[in-house]
Amino acid sequence: MAKSFGGFRAALLAGWMALGVAGLVFARAKGIPLAAALPVIAAFLAEYPFYLVAGFPAVRQRLRSPALPAILTGSLVLPYLLCCLGAIPFESLALVRLASLGLAIGLWYVILPAAMLLDAAFLALIGWVTLGHYFGGIYPRFFGQHLEVLGAIGLLHVVVLALILQRPIAETGWGFWPNRREWIIGARHYLLFLLVGGPLALALKATRLTASPAPGWIVIGTFFGSLWVSSLAEEFLFRGVLQQWMEDWTGNARAALLLTSILFGLAHLWFRGFPNWRWVPVAAVLGWLCGRARNQAGSIRSSVVTHALVVATWRAFFV
Repeated sequence: MAKSFGGFRAALLAGWMALGVAGLVFARAKGIPLAAALPVIAAFLAEYPFYLVAGFPAVRQRLRSPALPAILTGSLVLPYLLCCLGAIPFESLALVRLASLGLAIGLWYVILPAAMLLDAAFLALIGWVTLGHYFGGIYPRFFGQHLEVLGAIGLLHVVVLALILQRPIAETGWGFWPNRREWIIGARHYLLFLLVGGPLALALKATRLTASPAPGWIVIGTFFGSLWVSSLAEEFLFRGVLQQWMEDWTGNARAALLLTSILFGLAHLWFRGFPNWRWVPVAAVLGWLCGRARNQAGSIRSSVVTHALVVATWRAFFV
């Protein structure tokens, strides 16, 4: 327990320092005035502890209380209010939309039982918020930057904490650093995707090779951003939650893997403009391989490795 809390504090301080420095450097590079940049940096610093706590089981258990819905709602609202201190204009409707979403998720399993139709409706709500660009109507553009990422990251930790602490779900392996076995299994399935998914994407003209590879620092940044945020979020929802629920509902692990992979492919209809049918089979193949990696390792961390490596490769060599 002491080790968990010590690790959390160390990760919190290191993350705050890194985010603060990165925010100041980014603002200077983009010509954003310091007075406007500081509220946004403060918003990311306020968001970070809630995102981090989900990865430390001993720490997140401290949040298991009747106050959790209010905490989750506050974690969505606080970054927005901080941004309004000089970066973006305050809109009462935006505040209401954030608070309503936080309360809906935070109270879902307080009011409603864990049942198949209600679980499916919960995931449908998350899908509607994500695919409908819910946060784009809350956070306006800021010197050309998309601040709705604050809402997306907030949604991630709110959903994770609600499902783990309130429903609760079976252990998914949610975490920020895979072990050696998970790295190996994830890398193996990544190589399988290169053999199958890569040629399929080119044959369907879902993507094409770029004229020049992306710089190494962009590829590395893409990989870790995917490993710790975007791929982690998708793997948690699809492989950690939906695939496990499909197994429970159907009683068949193979059917659950197939159905989840198909739904993962269909979710990419909205990628780069709806309806993008070319990406559906490619994403379905990726989903199937990520699901196999999760099954072999018993953890989504292996599927996150597969997913993040694919995203980084696509960013490096394809457009």
